[in-house]
Formats: sequence, C-alpha cells, structure tokens
Amino acid sequence: MLYIDCFLYGLSCRDNLESYTSDYTVQVLVGYCAVYIFMQTFMLPGTVFMSLLAGALFGVFKGVALVVFTATAGASSCYFLSKLIGRPLVFSLWPDKLSFFQAQVAQRRERLLNYMLFLRLTPTLPNTFINVASPIVDVPYHIFFMATLIGLIPAAYITVRAGIALSELQSLGDLYDFNSIATLFLIGVVSVTPTLMSKTKQ
Repeated sequence: MLYIDCFLYGLSCRDNLESYTSDYTVQVLVGYCAVYIFMQTFMLPGTVFMSLLAGALFGVFKGVALVVFTATAGASSCYFLSKLIGRPLVFSLWPDKLSFFQAQVAQRRERLLNYMLFLRLTPTLPNTFINVASPIVDVPYHIFFMATLIGLIPAAYITVRAGIALSELQSLGDLYDFNSIATLFLIGVVSVTPTLMSKTKQ
C-alpha cells in the first residue's frame, strides 16, 4: 500500500508541476536553467534527473534543446572555473587519468575536435573529468564548446525521451508494460555503463 500511495502522490505532484509550468513558463525555465548550470558547474550529481524532468515538462524538441543548452553552459562554467583554481584538484583526484588525457590531447592536436567529440559520445572518460581537466591540458575553449554542444545531443535525447515515457504513466499497472520496462532498463544501462567501462579498463 505504501508503494501505491507514493506512486499516486508522484502522479499528483507531476500534474501540479505541469500545471505550474504552463502558468509560469518563464519562471520555471529560468529556475531550471539556474539549477542545472549550478549543478554542472560544481560537479553535483543529479543532472540526469533534471534531464528526465525536462522531457516530462517540455517534450522532445524543447527538452533536448534545454538540456543541451544548460549542460553546455554548465560545462563551460566548470571549464573556466577549473582554469582559475582547478589544477590542484585535478592533480590530486585524477593523476593517472590526467596523464592519459594530456598525452592523448598532445598526440591528436591536429584533429582535436574529432577526439573531443569521441570522448563526449563514449564513456571513455567521465564528462565531469573532461570539464575539469580540459583547460589543464590546454584544450582550446572553442573546441571544448563545439564538442560539448554536439556530443551531448544523443545522451540528452535518450534521457529526455525517457522522461516523456515516465511522465505518461497513468497508473501503477503501466509500470509493467513493455515500453515502461524498456525505458527503465535503458536508464539503468546508461547509468551503469561508465562504471562498467572504468572497471574493465582497470
């Protein structure tokens, strides 16, 4: 009974949030952007849930555009913050990854945009590390910006679509249809893939 009550409460909250977004669209957009950019700038966990929320509230096109814009803005803020004060943090937290990243950037200087796009599209290195380490290894901002803007689109589309699917649940029984189970499975795979890749490399 507790799970059912919590689920029904979640549906009620979703309906209220959608109604509030419809009435105060500008305020919700400003608040959403501020929170997402803040979380991305200071490497706080939870941006995947913000991406799901964008899908639930704004649909595919607007949701993807919003997530890509805020994620790129937050990553850019993190880039410049790290350029100012991030060097000791990167050297202390990720010395091995930093050496690897620095060597790869030096080797691929002529096609650096292609390499940075590859990093954004695959879980080779965590996005948080890329944001913080890029200015330390002299990745130019215009390359960092373009790779981030383009490379985040596929992941943003997946999470936004997942948010739309989850927002369309009308009852507890809807959780057990094929589309819902597939969506939840996809979210799980996307969430654990970086961890599995990291363990495999180690």
